[in-house]
Amino acid sequence: MSYIQKILFGSPGTGKSHKTDKYLIPEILKISTSENKVKTVFHPEYTYGDFMGKLVPQTRGEKVLYSFFEGHFLMALSKAYKRILEASEKDGAQSGEIKNVVLVIDEINRGNSAAIFGTVFQLLDREDDGWSSYSINVTELEMLKLLKLLGIQEKPLAKDEFEFQFPGESHWVKDYTVFQNRVDILHLDLKNRAIKIPPNLSIIGTMNTSDNSIYFMDSAFKRRWDWEFIDIKPPADDFFENIDAQLREIDRDYWMKIVDSINTFIKKHSDKIRRIEDKQIGYYFIKGEPVKHDAIRNKLMFFLWDSVFNNEKKPLLELLNSSPLRNGNPIHKTELVTFGDFVRFYEEFFSAITDKIVS
Repeated sequence: MSYIQKILFGSPGTGKSHKTDKYLIPEILKISTSENKVKTVFHPEYTYGDFMGKLVPQTRGEKVLYSFFEGHFLMALSKAYKRILEASEKDGAQSGEIKNVVLVIDEINRGNSAAIFGTVFQLLDREDDGWSSYSINVTELEMLKLLKLLGIQEKPLAKDEFEFQFPGESHWVKDYTVFQNRVDILHLDLKNRAIKIPPNLSIIGTMNTSDNSIYFMDSAFKRRWDWEFIDIKPPADDFFENIDAQLREIDRDYWMKIVDSINTFIKKHSDKIRRIEDKQIGYYFIKGEPVKHDAIRNKLMFFLWDSVFNNEKKPLLELLNSSPLRNGNPIHKTELVTFGDFVRFYEEFFSAITDKIVS
């Protein structure tokens, strides 16, 4: 079971949503029914309450009652949990194929991502098996709604007490933590109201690079996503494949040397960078082994272009021209106007940053 946690970015009209709907969801995630898809669009008025859940007043006769409505993330999370339970026996053993669920966020940079995600941001760090590396604690209202979405019935008693009934069972109990063994497979901690993202929940975002100034997405948020650039006029299908085949495979040790080289390059131009401490990268900026060349293109090169040297591209031009591959044939400023231009010089970029690395 594989998951996707990726932001597709590029100019308007380049096919980001089309690739999401027609390829990533049906072909990669094997999702064919709408019940396993949750879609939303971020905008300046979109809040954490819209994302996670919120109390909404409702009029019943002369009374005003408040109901907790799930947000898009809580809805997607509950669907993913349900698919795991559906594929599992009562003892937690897997008895069938676990279906994937996807949360699609269009225009992810048109809302204040830090405020919208809130503590959910912490869940975006994921292990190799797809589970969140860390859990977060949610409110009692959020946990109760999550359990209700999983089919756990709730019956109010006197003095703000409740009884609960697990799906498929006839008896009612007062403390839903007695169900802990039923939800261990979901990595749910009912007593502490702690949740994690499961490996069958994918999150795909899209954003127009021309709208990037609407809300700033900080480096910590960006690091937790894979990135894929959708170009206006993409190069031939085998363009990067041919380049990658000639370049060295990047194991974890070699990647750490590349990171050191990148940080040296960044510090060399500290006079052109604001808040340089936040502009350097760590060894886990890209995970996995071997590190893929397309991850360096889409994530690292875009980070340098969009976050580090967003106001001054001259250092990047100088870096490309320092590549041994140029052989005295300089790249001119007019050839480096868009990110699409920059990424096409990937061979020169990789050659320049690895030229002085001692194997």
